Amino acid sequence: MVCMGKTNQILEDNKAQMGKKLSEMTLKELWKLFPIFLVEHNKNWKRYFNEIEKQIKELLADHRVERISHIGSTAIPNIWAKNIIDVLVEISESANMKKVGYVLEQNGFLIMATNTDRISLNKGYTEKGFANQVYHIHLRYIGDNDELYFRDYLSENPQIAKEYEALKLELWKRYEHNRDAYTDAKTDFIREYTEKARKKYGDRYSC
Repeated sequence: MVCMGKTNQILEDNKAQMGKKLSEMTLKELWKLFPIFLVEHNKNWKRYFNEIEKQIKELLADHRVERISHIGSTAIPNIWAKNIIDVLVEISESANMKKVGYVLEQNGFLIMATNTDRISLNKGYTEKGFANQVYHIHLRYIGDNDELYFRDYLSENPQIAKEYEALKLELWKRYEHNRDAYTDAKTDFIREYTEKARKKYGDRYSC
């Protein structure tokens, strides 16, 4: 009876949650609807990036886009990752960040966080959960691109990449429904190897 009661409560919670728009959900509800979930490396991730890159280029053809890059774990060969394509969009310092973000928002991207020099958007989050293809768009000014250095360092050092994979797999279940804690727990590792990458690669992505 205890298990049945718990199951019924989960069903009721999910039913109530399904009737809400994403903007109306609490952080706890969002984390429950969109849990941390890692999968083996998928060779299709590169193609998914190419598709979204083409779309973004077309949408922002009249704006000063300097570089669009595939970042995050799906851009690192042979490691487990969330089935989400992270995309870094770097715009010219003379571009209007808000206007660029607005164009994306009007074309199916959802703004999740914004400040004067960064906007985070996503695509593929629905009231019923993840869509088949999910994207995180990181809109930045040119040069705000530590993720490129981290990506390259792990891609060129498979042993370090596997250490990162092991860390993520260990954190996955512990923080399955707490994205902030999951991200925070990776911070020291990412910072360490980003600093090493910056020293090694110098000005590789300075412009």
